[in-house]
Amino acid sequence: MSIWGKLAGAAAGLAVGGPIGALAGVVAGHFAVDRNLRDDEVVFTVALIGLSAKMAKADGVVDPAEVKAFEDILQVPDAEKKNVSRIYSIAQKDVAGFEAYAAQVAGIYKDKPGVLEDVLDGLFHIAKADNVIHDGELAFLQQVADIFGFSELEYARIKASHLGPDGEDPFLILGISADVSDEELKSAYRRLVRENHPDMMIARGVPEEFHHLAEEKIKSINTAYERIAKDRNL
Repeated sequence: MSIWGKLAGAAAGLAVGGPIGALAGVVAGHFAVDRNLRDDEVVFTVALIGLSAKMAKADGVVDPAEVKAFEDILQVPDAEKKNVSRIYSIAQKDVAGFEAYAAQVAGIYKDKPGVLEDVLDGLFHIAKADNVIHDGELAFLQQVADIFGFSELEYARIKASHLGPDGEDPFLILGISADVSDEELKSAYRRLVRENHPDMMIARGVPEEFHHLAEEKIKSINTAYERIAKDRNL
């Protein structure tokens, strides 16, 4: 059974307060009861629902197409789409601002920056689903990244891995400078590929339904490395 069919029971027993806990309570009232999920999977899923719902309002217009993009990207089965859409709508109307959601997520995963990057990756995927990223969405993503504690360089790397680097700079995608040694280049590349491997995502508590989100990012990382390696005759 997918996470969407097992979410409610786990959410009902989630010992987390704040806006994430409140939204988890709403989730628990709409899905089939099953307590087999780990808390970290539930927190990740509920956090992504909440933040993506808030981001959908960032351009000033709530478009039904954005809900569909969320459902498609996060592999929501047809049987659960009505429930997910309802939860998504409730999260959009929640009086708590996105800053409260982001701050709570940052606190929960303060020792797991990889998970914070996974959440940000998910938001980028949703933002670009309609092939248009609005200025309001970019501002939203920047503010979430700031709350998560990412530096300007780290955010630029994450953004570049999804949208392409400014000036077609492959070094930016790898988060390194152009003057690094070949060994440092290879080390940075291997680290990024390893961190985005499904096994590492499982270890971080990211549900299986979200692992496909890393595919495009790894492709971008591979392309950047191959360009540099070709230029250096590696």
